Amino acid sequence: MAEWILTLVILSPLAGVALLMLGGEDRQRLQMTALGMSLVTFALTIVAFVLFHNAIDENGQAGGYHLEKSVAWIGGDSGAEDAPDSASSDIDIRYHVGVDGVSIWLLLLTSFLTPLAVWGSFSGITKRIREYYAFMLLLEVGMLGVFCAMDLLLFYVCFEFTLIPLYFLIGIWGGPEKQKAANKFFIYTVAGSVLTFAGVLYLAYYAFTQIGTFTFDIQTLTSMGQSGAVPIDVQWWLFVAFAAGFAIKVPFFPVHTWLPLAHTEAPTAGSVLLAGVLLKLGTYGFFRLSLPMLPDASFTFAPFMATLAVIGISYAALAAWVQTDVKKLVAYSSVSHLGFCMLGLFSLKMAGVTGSVVYMVNHGLSTGALFLVIGMVYERYHTRDIHQIGGLARPMPWMAFFLVFFTLSSIGLPGLNGFVGEFLVLLGTATSNTETDALAAGPLGYAYAVPAAIGIILGAVYMLWMCQRVLFGPLREPANTPDTSAGLTRDLTLREKLILAPIGVVCVVMGVWPKPVLSTMEPAIAANVFNQVDMDSDQRVALDEADLSVVEAVTVRNSESEGHSL
Repeated sequence: MAEWILTLVILSPLAGVALLMLGGEDRQRLQMTALGMSLVTFALTIVAFVLFHNAIDENGQAGGYHLEKSVAWIGGDSGAEDAPDSASSDIDIRYHVGVDGVSIWLLLLTSFLTPLAVWGSFSGITKRIREYYAFMLLLEVGMLGVFCAMDLLLFYVCFEFTLIPLYFLIGIWGGPEKQKAANKFFIYTVAGSVLTFAGVLYLAYYAFTQIGTFTFDIQTLTSMGQSGAVPIDVQWWLFVAFAAGFAIKVPFFPVHTWLPLAHTEAPTAGSVLLAGVLLKLGTYGFFRLSLPMLPDASFTFAPFMATLAVIGISYAALAAWVQTDVKKLVAYSSVSHLGFCMLGLFSLKMAGVTGSVVYMVNHGLSTGALFLVIGMVYERYHTRDIHQIGGLARPMPWMAFFLVFFTLSSIGLPGLNGFVGEFLVLLGTATSNTETDALAAGPLGYAYAVPAAIGIILGAVYMLWMCQRVLFGPLREPANTPDTSAGLTRDLTLREKLILAPIGVVCVVMGVWPKPVLSTMEPAIAANVFNQVDMDSDQRVALDEADLSVVEAVTVRNSESEGHSL
């Protein structure tokens, strides 16, 4: 079962789409079908999580990939379960899935947030319900596929597939400027992804010129990059091509301008998944592909990327401070927070990269929850303008509690989840130019950490300012509100409390006891990004032989080419 569990996780939402297409238009049936199947996916992810840790206990390779399933897709040997064999085929493109200590947590985050987003849509979505929940489940398929993919072409297909359902979610169920937001999101994403696809194809072609196999296998390509088989000039152009697509998806300053409008116009659930998971596809792309496959180019570009990250942190914080639309304020906060993720990645230190991936998870929880709370307020008052609503803490104490709680989580209050990632990112950035963690000195230092820390202060200012305006002072409500026609109450209903409470519990647990997450992520980062694995001598020899085989294949291929030319 272990080898098929990830496939079941990825495809289970499709069963929900099929069920939604059957039967009539009964609203409750459609809602419960979508919620039920998203919960099935979450349950399967829990099973995968348990099997993943069982696999680690059995073979002791905490940093490796587990739950792998590899089946020939185009070319290759259909019976092979391992990496492509250059002797069997010139083309080897596979359905290859697996997870390591980082991707398993992002997989869990995705399947955890999706049913909460679906449940949060029950009162807000009243038209074309069948199509809405079908697109929600299709979006989940794409997101899960990205985090499981171990074939670069499969990764790209899933990466791009997420564009389609989100485009329709914004364009059909969004706000007054939904068409503009959807089109801008589509144009930005496609423009960058075209260059990324060119890089993907060239990397596979370059592998063919070196080892004789046209392969997209992520492990093989990573071994090539880490063994020095890809020269710096090739790495440089590949890094630019990958960054074109990943930076837009992050979104990274200055290609972030599509995000505030998309967030503002998207339905609540769309904003939750966009902030909670989809933005992480860009940072995950840098983590999984750019850093390990293109290490020399990553080191060369790190100061430039870190400079843009620091600018984005402060710029987006200042932009958020002047917003009057609460949802747009939180959208700009996402740009600022994702700047920390990028800064940690390009510190090229264990603490910084670990902090970055922890930040991905924590940002998904706290910011996703903030969008849920804002959506619940909007359903009652039909406005997000700070000038029209205020003093809501008295009539809505439960809403006020959750808004303050997730705000404190977002700004990194010690004891809540946001603090852990921010601390590790700043630590990794400040110590980047040292050899404190047995890694070579990195390209950053205090010159980048200090302005980033100022960005944390600005984040606390604008988020607390937002809470003060919305929750305290004189009561301000638009005429004929709150609207309770959809079965809502003045304060949060039991359904809404049950949606927010699990996220709050996870925020506390990860803030107080982050060790289980860190102890799973760190070996995977050491092995798959920095090529440092804590293992016994036999396992170390096996790893060295695997890397050596790539070098030997390159050498043999080059020798043959020279012989033919002579």
